[in-house]
Amino acid sequence: MSAAFLSRLKLDPFTLALLATVAIASVLPCTGQTAVVFGDITTFAIGLLFFLHGAKLSREAIVAGLTHWRLHLLVLACTFVLFPILGLALKPVALAVLTPDLYLGLLFLCMLPSTVQSSIAMTAMGRGNVPAAICSASASNFLGIFITPLLVGAFIVQGQAGRSSLDAVLAIVLQLLVPFIAGQVCRRWIGAWVDRHKPMLKYVDQGSILLVVYTAFSEAVSEGLWHKLSPQLLVTLGLICCLLLAVVLGLSFWASRRLGFSSADEVTIVFCGSKKSLASGVPMAKVLFATSSLGMIILPVMLFHQIQLMVCAVLAQRFARRAD
Repeated sequence: MSAAFLSRLKLDPFTLALLATVAIASVLPCTGQTAVVFGDITTFAIGLLFFLHGAKLSREAIVAGLTHWRLHLLVLACTFVLFPILGLALKPVALAVLTPDLYLGLLFLCMLPSTVQSSIAMTAMGRGNVPAAICSASASNFLGIFITPLLVGAFIVQGQAGRSSLDAVLAIVLQLLVPFIAGQVCRRWIGAWVDRHKPMLKYVDQGSILLVVYTAFSEAVSEGLWHKLSPQLLVTLGLICCLLLAVVLGLSFWASRRLGFSSADEVTIVFCGSKKSLASGVPMAKVLFATSSLGMIILPVMLFHQIQLMVCAVLAQRFARRAD
C-alpha cells in the first residue's frame, strides 16, 4: 500500500471527537435535569446550525446548477430511491445478524439526504463538476427535510418512530427548515460575514452533532447499550455498511456511464449519490425517534460516515489521476 493511501485511512479530528464523546457518555452520562438542560442546548445549537447553513448558501450557485436537471435527478434517485430499496432488501439478512434497533438505524441511514461539504470536497478533489455538486448536494439536503420523514413514516414499523410522518415533517420544518429560511432571508445582511467566518460554521456544525451524540448515548448507556452491543455486532454492522456503500458506488458509476454523462459529471454523480449526511441525520433522528432508542439508531449513521469518507477519499485520488 502507498503512503498516500495509508494517510487517507487516518481518523480525522472530528471522528476522534465523536469517539471521545461516546466514551465520555459511557462513563459520565447526563441524566435527570442535566439531560433536560443538555436537550434544550442541543435544540438551540441545531437551529443555529441550519440558520448559518441558510445564510451561507449562495442562491447564485443554486441557480447555476439547476440547468443540469438530468444529473440532479439521478443523484436524487440514488439518494432517496436506490438506498431505501437496498435497505429494505437487506432486512432478512440484517435482522438475522443485528438487533432490531440497529437495523432500524441502518434503514434510517438509507433514507437520509446526501452530505454537502464532503460531497463538494470529494468532487473537487476528483476533478468533477463542482457547481453541479453544490446544487445537487444542497437540493438533496433541502428536499430531505420533507422526504426523509415521509420515508420513515412509510417504511419504518409503526410505533418505533417517535411520531407520525406528518407530525415529523412539521417538527422538522419548525426545527430545521424555518431557521434555514431565516438564514437565507438574512443572507443579504450577514452573508459576507458568514463567508469570511466559515470555520465558525464548521465548529457549530460539529458541536451540534457532538451534543446530540452525547445526549443520545447518555440515554442509551442508561438503558444498557453496552450490554446489548458486542464487538462482534459492531464489526458485523461495519461490514454491512461497507457492502451498502460498495453496491451504491457501483450502481451509480454504471448508471452514469449508461446514461452518457461526461467524466466530470460521473465524478459528481458517484460522490453526491453515494453519501449520507451525518450533519442532517443526527438532528433528524432526534426529532423522529424515541429517546430511548436514539443511541442505537444513530450508530449506523456515525459508522457509515467514517467509512464513506475513507473510501471516497481514495476514489477521489483515482479520479484525479484519470483526469490528469
